[in-house]
Amino acid sequence: MLRIGLTGGIGAGKSTVSAAFAECGGIIVDGDVIAREVVEPGTEGLAALVDAFGHDILLPSGALNRPALAAKAFVDDEQRAKLNGIVHPLVARRREEIIAAVSEDAVVVEDIPLLVETGMAPMFPLVVVVHADEETRVERLIKRGMDEADARARIKAQAPEEQRVAIADVLLDNSGTPGELVERAREVWYQRVLPLAHNIRTRQMVRTPPKVVPYNPAWPDDARRIISRLKMACGPKALRVDHIGSTAVPGMAAKDVIDIQVTVESLAVADELADSLTAVGYPRVDDITRDRVHSDDPSVWRKRFHGAADPGRPAHVHLRVNGWPNQQFALFFVDWLKANPAVREDYLAVKRTALTAADYVEAKEPWFLDAYWRAKAWADATGWQPSEPDSG
Repeated sequence: MLRIGLTGGIGAGKSTVSAAFAECGGIIVDGDVIAREVVEPGTEGLAALVDAFGHDILLPSGALNRPALAAKAFVDDEQRAKLNGIVHPLVARRREEIIAAVSEDAVVVEDIPLLVETGMAPMFPLVVVVHADEETRVERLIKRGMDEADARARIKAQAPEEQRVAIADVLLDNSGTPGELVERAREVWYQRVLPLAHNIRTRQMVRTPPKVVPYNPAWPDDARRIISRLKMACGPKALRVDHIGSTAVPGMAAKDVIDIQVTVESLAVADELADSLTAVGYPRVDDITRDRVHSDDPSVWRKRFHGAADPGRPAHVHLRVNGWPNQQFALFFVDWLKANPAVREDYLAVKRTALTAADYVEAKEPWFLDAYWRAKAWADATGWQPSEPDSG
């Protein structure tokens, strides 16, 4: 089963995308629907809300008076946190009950309005965010019958748009027509969601032909999203998780593949993480078991290698043992490149030459063997120490 996250600010058009995904065959688990379900008359959720906010949030029929609750719950952060503390756990429990009943080959779209606020984004191999600017959203909400002040208060109560953009693997712009949004959603479904589901199910990574492209300012953000997923999947078994390789060097041209290193206590621990990493979109690749640059003891250059299943964001995940030469090299190599412009130019020239070789990786190895000792000498001479890893 593939579970993807779908979110967007109120009035952004998330429901349109959800409906399009449903037409494509997705199983929709709608957070708004569940949130209403868990506070229906007779539920523990409604009883808890009454205890917290008073009986005047009820209609004469005994059902929840939503405008009355909103008038109390959205006045400040403390009251909103009280509301979320009651509803969110109930919604999460009901969501898991629904998903447990879904077939294993399904694609489940979890429509979660507060995906940022709940911190759930790293649980999903793919997060789709529907975006529209605030004035457009306010205009839409007013057309639905909402008062402008209430519309702006609802928008303000949610996470800022930049926080939603930060978790987006796919950002769907809904500044155009509903039809345009539906077409874009269908394109994402068939070109990204279904291939991702297939690759996770069959444990295949995305393999890309060697091609050096100009530096992409989006690479650090892509790496942070991957790091967040890997940390969620590995838990305390990951001693540190770092963005490594050429894409971690600002301004440097590179292959459009994000390299991430997960540092673990042993290769046995790396093996224990195989299924967890596959579940978040990074299946293990068993034909790559060690780094080619090695010393007289090749055993300390062994690793476990995983690759991204998402065709929209190729990535390599290297699990290496804490303190082993390959683990240290991956860290100080990036800092060496950052500190030495001439080395960056030399490495880039080697990569471009290697593009014409039969084996791109093998063609770079003579340079890497020499580079290891040069970089190590630099690290020793400068007293290099690993920096704090990206927080993800």
